Amino acid sequence: MDIYRADRSPFDCREELGIIFADGFTQWLGFFSKDKNIIAKAFSHSFQLDQFYVAVVDQKIAGFVACTNCYDKSLVLEKEELKKHFGWFKGTIAAKVLKKEFEAPFKNPPNNTGSIEFVGVASEFRKQGVASNIIEYIIEQTPYAHYVIEEVADTNLAAMSLYRKLGFAETKRKNLSPSQAKRLKINSFVSFQLNK
Repeated sequence: MDIYRADRSPFDCREELGIIFADGFTQWLGFFSKDKNIIAKAFSHSFQLDQFYVAVVDQKIAGFVACTNCYDKSLVLEKEELKKHFGWFKGTIAAKVLKKEFEAPFKNPPNNTGSIEFVGVASEFRKQGVASNIIEYIIEQTPYAHYVIEEVADTNLAAMSLYRKLGFAETKRKNLSPSQAKRLKINSFVSFQLNK
């Protein structure tokens, strides 16, 4: 397994990033499309490759993790691309709602902190240490003293276990309203932090 910053990958990885993203996030994006291929195509333009790290196995993207400085964005959504794939109505809603969600700025981020975002592993490479290898690489290769992970669903037990295993500590929980919890099938979002 080789790990690269995505803009330095030996091949163009946008399409594969889109496929892995769609596989991991379709449950959250089902309103816009139930078709993973459409979601993959709709989002492939949005990855800011200088903010993503990818694991490559046999010329395939095994997984990805974004790491930003809490100011730069890892995803930048273009309204016209979303409309092209989701249609005018849903694409317009996606541009408004998802930009607010995915491109929201951090409020008063701590100094010298990296934000770990959008952890995704291709289904054929799951349970093989891909995500942990990428996150460990990021911690070794980036200059931050602290790392944060915001808004992990409390039902994502595998992710929470991984972050704890890597040394991240839970810092807060944001409980959802009963209606949100029922709709999203989670109770709260959990945040984590690691100090180098």
